[in-house]
Amino acid sequence: MPTAESLNTQAPDHRWGPPPGLRQQDFTKLCENGFGDGYNAYAYSMAWFEDAIYVGVGRANLHLLKFAMPFVRMDVWPVETPHENYTAEFENHAARGEIWRGSPITNTWTRVFQSPMVQDTDGEWFSRDLGYRAMTIYQGKNDAKPALYVATWSRSKSDGPLLLRSENGYDFDVLPKPAFETLGRDLTFNAIRSLLPFKGRLFTAPVGATKGNVNNSGTSLIYMSDDPASGQWQCINPPGFGTFPAVATVYEMAVVGDWLYAGTGGLAGFEIYRSRAEGEAPFEWEKVMENGAGRGALNQGAVSMHEFNGDLYIGSGIQNGGFDWRNKIGPAAAEIVRLHPDNSWDIVCGNPRDGKQAISGMGAGFGNFFAGYIWRMGVHDGWLYAGTMDWSVILQFTNMNERKMRLAQIMNQVGVDEYLDYQGGCEIWRTADGENWLPVTKRGFENPYNFGCRNLISTPHGLYVGTANPFGPRGAVCVDREKWEWTYTDNPRGGLEIWLGTRDG
Repeated sequence: MPTAESLNTQAPDHRWGPPPGLRQQDFTKLCENGFGDGYNAYAYSMAWFEDAIYVGVGRANLHLLKFAMPFVRMDVWPVETPHENYTAEFENHAARGEIWRGSPITNTWTRVFQSPMVQDTDGEWFSRDLGYRAMTIYQGKNDAKPALYVATWSRSKSDGPLLLRSENGYDFDVLPKPAFETLGRDLTFNAIRSLLPFKGRLFTAPVGATKGNVNNSGTSLIYMSDDPASGQWQCINPPGFGTFPAVATVYEMAVVGDWLYAGTGGLAGFEIYRSRAEGEAPFEWEKVMENGAGRGALNQGAVSMHEFNGDLYIGSGIQNGGFDWRNKIGPAAAEIVRLHPDNSWDIVCGNPRDGKQAISGMGAGFGNFFAGYIWRMGVHDGWLYAGTMDWSVILQFTNMNERKMRLAQIMNQVGVDEYLDYQGGCEIWRTADGENWLPVTKRGFENPYNFGCRNLISTPHGLYVGTANPFGPRGAVCVDREKWEWTYTDNPRGGLEIWLGTRDG
């Protein structure tokens, strides 16, 4: 048996625990500036398929936000928006969602799909898909082999989300429009955020509607199908699990052992339900957590969920980056809570309450006030990784001299640009036991415009990270902060980035 001294000098013996976790220096940047197009803003979805990594892209997010959510105001808009929404040039060049394929052997990237242009009732052309928010590998009962399924984020002019399917990763079929049962309710939604295989069927929960309701369509319904290619889907829960409208949407799903878990979003905080998803639908559901794990509205939604060592880890968030302007919730940093199979739970990182302390010793957002979401989690080589969304980069577009809040006074003293140089950008943390966490990056891989870790995908070649970075192709640059003078220039650091972490054990 190794001695204490030898453990400090020998190469790691994996019999005594997982291989070493990934550090920032173990990551290599595979692409930047949105594959050379700064409109490619969000690595919305990622999947490993046919020995390649696939990335479903959301485009021009900040450009569209300016048009779709006028209640979101900034003193200067972060990106140049020379074209109005639905103009021909904007539609053709900025708003068409894309899917990219990356080869780990040659490190080459190929665009394998681009949203088609379609016509509205007036004959005007527009992009059918803004992006692709979910993808997974699944074999339906009439599929010849496991296929790549991709869900669309449709336009407000369109008639709802679609599913794409590819058997080879290059050719994508548009499946019949999903026939989602609405249980007699008049529902409209434009996006699918999750696709989850479980017990031989594919599960999904539509989310998102027009007029800026990107995460709340009022559906609060989960659907399943064993043959998505048919377009037939069955509803498996009552609206809001019997509590609608308190539960406004089903935000995320995860599998732990024999259970299907659903995490919701609502004004009173997230709730967690679970079902064995067996027998006749609608299934029996058990509520196992409510009131945002005792934090209420400040844990508005279950943004991310992942199984690790037999427990369910739940990352929270407040929509719109940690500050729900419309419903006046926040700003507040996100938390991680851990739910055990017996329904007991721990605060992993967050605020103390109900006699519980954070088992990591860290407060909400891993101690970072600007961490509005725990946006994604993933497991790789025995380690759980968690990535945040950090909205501090927005501070540079805010005139602090006109703000009376304490935060503005502090930032005026520190200096916004100086703060972003040392702290801006999303964070990624890792743990081997759920309690002791180590930072991988605390500055968005040295790019403050990487304000979100949008995906973490474990593959045989390493851990892929896809960022959210909507600050291209031309961003606002301050000429004089005292006079509040700005201009727009090309931003080579804008646009999503893809990173790959590898380390020899």
